[in-house]
Amino acid sequence: MAGVEETVYDFSASLPDGRAVNLVEFRDQVLLIVNTASRCGFTPQYASLEQLYRAYKERGFAVLGFPCNQFGAQEPGTAKEIGAFCERNYGVSFPIFAKIDVNGAETHPLYRFLKAGKPGIFGSQRIKWNFTKFLVDRSGRVVGRYAPAKDPKELAPAIESLLGGS
Repeated sequence: MAGVEETVYDFSASLPDGRAVNLVEFRDQVLLIVNTASRCGFTPQYASLEQLYRAYKERGFAVLGFPCNQFGAQEPGTAKEIGAFCERNYGVSFPIFAKIDVNGAETHPLYRFLKAGKPGIFGSQRIKWNFTKFLVDRSGRVVGRYAPAKDPKELAPAIESLLGGS
Protein backbone atom coordinates (compact mmCIF):
# COMPACT_ATOMS: atom_id res chain seq x y z
CA MET A 1 0.00 0.00 0.00
CA ALA A 2 1.38 3.37 -0.97
CA GLY A 3 2.10 5.74 1.86
CA VAL A 4 2.10 3.13 4.63
CA GLU A 5 5.39 3.17 6.48
CA GLU A 6 6.82 -0.14 7.66
CA THR A 7 7.30 -0.43 11.43
CA VAL A 8 8.83 -2.92 13.82
CA TYR A 9 5.31 -4.29 14.32
CA ASP A 10 5.33 -5.70 10.79
CA PHE A 11 7.79 -8.42 11.83
CA SER A 12 7.80 -11.61 13.83
CA ALA A 13 10.57 -13.63 15.43
CA SER A 14 10.86 -17.05 16.99
CA LEU A 15 11.38 -17.78 20.64
CA PRO A 16 13.88 -20.50 21.60
CA ASP A 17 11.03 -23.05 21.76
CA GLY A 18 10.19 -22.30 18.12
CA ARG A 19 7.01 -20.35 18.83
CA ALA A 20 6.68 -17.33 16.56
CA VAL A 21 5.98 -14.00 18.22
CA ASN A 22 4.43 -11.23 16.16
CA LEU A 23 6.10 -8.02 17.36
CA VAL A 24 2.70 -6.33 17.26
CA GLU A 25 2.50 -7.81 20.78
CA PHE A 26 4.83 -4.94 21.75
CA ARG A 27 2.71 -2.21 20.11
CA ASP A 28 2.82 1.16 21.89
CA GLN A 29 5.95 0.18 23.83
CA VAL A 30 9.41 1.68 23.66
CA LEU A 31 11.78 -1.09 22.63
CA LEU A 32 15.51 -1.64 22.96
CA ILE A 33 16.50 -4.39 20.51
CA VAL A 34 19.96 -5.90 21.00
CA ASN A 35 21.97 -8.63 19.29
CA THR A 36 23.56 -10.57 22.14
CA ALA A 37 26.23 -13.18 22.84
CA SER A 38 27.19 -15.15 25.95
CA ARG A 39 30.96 -15.22 25.43
CA CYS A 40 31.66 -11.61 24.51
CA GLY A 41 33.52 -8.89 26.35
CA PHE A 42 30.23 -6.97 26.34
CA THR A 43 28.22 -9.86 27.83
CA PRO A 44 28.09 -8.14 31.27
CA GLN A 45 25.76 -5.61 29.58
CA TYR A 46 23.01 -8.15 30.21
CA ALA A 47 22.97 -6.80 33.79
CA SER A 48 22.43 -3.19 32.63
CA LEU A 49 19.81 -4.29 30.09
CA GLU A 50 17.94 -6.12 32.84
CA GLN A 51 18.15 -3.06 35.14
CA LEU A 52 16.63 -0.87 32.41
CA TYR A 53 13.92 -3.43 31.74
CA ARG A 54 12.95 -3.68 35.39
CA ALA A 55 13.07 0.10 35.88
CA TYR A 56 10.80 0.94 32.93
CA LYS A 57 8.70 -2.10 32.00
CA GLU A 58 5.67 -0.85 33.95
CA ARG A 59 5.80 2.34 31.87
CA GLY A 60 5.71 0.49 28.55
CA PHE A 61 9.34 -0.44 27.87
CA ALA A 62 10.78 -3.76 26.76
CA VAL A 63 14.22 -5.13 25.91
CA LEU A 64 14.31 -7.76 23.18
CA GLY A 65 17.46 -9.89 23.00
CA PHE A 66 18.52 -11.64 19.80
CA PRO A 67 21.43 -14.04 20.25
CA CYS A 68 23.81 -14.09 17.29
CA ASN A 69 26.85 -16.27 16.61
CA GLN A 70 28.27 -14.21 13.73
CA PHE A 71 30.98 -12.37 15.68
CA GLY A 72 33.90 -14.50 16.82
CA ALA A 73 31.56 -17.49 17.36
CA GLN A 74 30.75 -15.99 20.77
CA GLU A 75 27.24 -17.50 20.95
CA PRO A 76 27.75 -21.20 20.17
CA GLY A 77 25.18 -22.64 22.58
CA THR A 78 21.75 -24.06 21.98
CA ALA A 79 18.67 -21.97 22.66
CA LYS A 80 18.18 -23.77 25.97
CA GLU A 81 21.81 -23.16 27.00
CA ILE A 82 21.62 -19.48 26.07
CA GLY A 83 18.42 -18.95 28.05
CA ALA A 84 19.79 -20.76 31.09
CA PHE A 85 23.03 -18.76 30.95
CA CYS A 86 21.18 -15.42 30.78
CA GLU A 87 18.87 -16.28 33.66
CA ARG A 88 21.52 -17.89 35.87
CA ASN A 89 24.25 -15.27 35.43
CA TYR A 90 22.30 -12.04 34.92
CA GLY A 91 18.73 -12.71 36.11
CA VAL A 92 17.44 -11.87 32.64
CA SER A 93 13.64 -11.70 32.57
CA PHE A 94 13.19 -9.82 29.28
CA PRO A 95 12.47 -11.85 26.13
CA ILE A 96 15.42 -13.67 24.57
CA PHE A 97 14.58 -14.89 21.09
CA ALA A 98 16.04 -17.73 19.02
CA LYS A 99 19.50 -17.25 17.55
CA ILE A 100 19.52 -15.25 14.30
CA ASP A 101 21.89 -13.73 11.73
CA VAL A 102 22.14 -9.94 11.70
CA ASN A 103 24.39 -9.66 8.62
CA GLY A 104 24.72 -11.45 5.31
CA ALA A 105 22.35 -13.35 3.07
CA GLU A 106 20.45 -14.88 6.00
CA THR A 107 19.90 -11.62 7.89
CA HIS A 108 16.66 -11.78 9.85
CA PRO A 109 14.04 -9.46 8.25
CA LEU A 110 13.71 -7.49 11.51
CA TYR A 111 17.41 -6.66 11.36
CA ARG A 112 17.17 -5.63 7.71
CA PHE A 113 14.50 -3.16 8.83
CA LEU A 114 16.46 -1.91 11.86
CA LYS A 115 19.68 -1.40 9.90
CA ALA A 116 17.87 0.44 7.09
CA GLY A 117 16.10 2.62 9.66
CA LYS A 118 19.30 3.69 11.40
CA PRO A 119 22.45 3.02 9.40
CA GLY A 120 25.77 3.13 11.22
CA ILE A 121 28.80 5.33 10.64
CA PHE A 122 29.18 6.51 7.04
CA GLY A 123 25.80 4.98 6.18
CA SER A 124 26.94 1.41 6.72
CA GLN A 125 24.10 -0.96 7.50
CA ARG A 126 26.39 -3.74 8.67
CA ILE A 127 26.28 -4.66 12.36
CA LYS A 128 29.87 -4.41 13.59
CA TRP A 129 29.72 -6.60 16.72
CA ASN A 130 27.59 -8.08 19.49
CA PHE A 131 25.46 -5.77 21.62
CA THR A 132 24.64 -3.22 18.94
CA LYS A 133 21.47 -1.57 20.25
CA PHE A 134 18.45 -0.14 18.43
CA LEU A 135 15.96 2.11 20.21
CA VAL A 136 12.41 2.03 18.83
CA ASP A 137 9.68 4.52 19.73
CA ARG A 138 6.06 3.71 20.62
CA SER A 139 5.00 3.99 16.99
CA GLY A 140 7.48 1.29 15.92
CA ARG A 141 10.05 3.58 14.26
CA VAL A 142 13.79 3.19 14.81
CA VAL A 143 15.01 6.36 16.53
CA GLY A 144 18.49 5.39 17.73
CA ARG A 145 21.39 3.07 17.02
CA TYR A 146 24.12 2.60 19.60
CA ALA A 147 27.54 1.00 19.40
CA PRO A 148 28.37 -2.19 21.31
CA ALA A 149 30.59 -0.32 23.78
CA LYS A 150 27.75 2.04 24.80
CA ASP A 151 26.61 1.00 28.28
CA PRO A 152 22.84 0.47 28.20
CA LYS A 153 22.51 2.56 31.39
CA GLU A 154 23.60 5.59 29.35
CA LEU A 155 20.43 5.19 27.27
CA ALA A 156 18.15 5.93 30.24
CA PRO A 157 17.61 9.62 29.31
CA ALA A 158 16.60 8.70 25.75
CA ILE A 159 14.28 5.97 27.03
CA GLU A 160 12.74 8.38 29.59
CA SER A 161 12.16 10.91 26.84
CA LEU A 162 10.37 8.36 24.65
CA LEU A 163 8.29 7.06 27.56
CA GLY A 164 7.11 10.58 28.32
CA GLY A 165 4.68 11.11 31.17
CA SER A 166 3.16 7.65 30.96
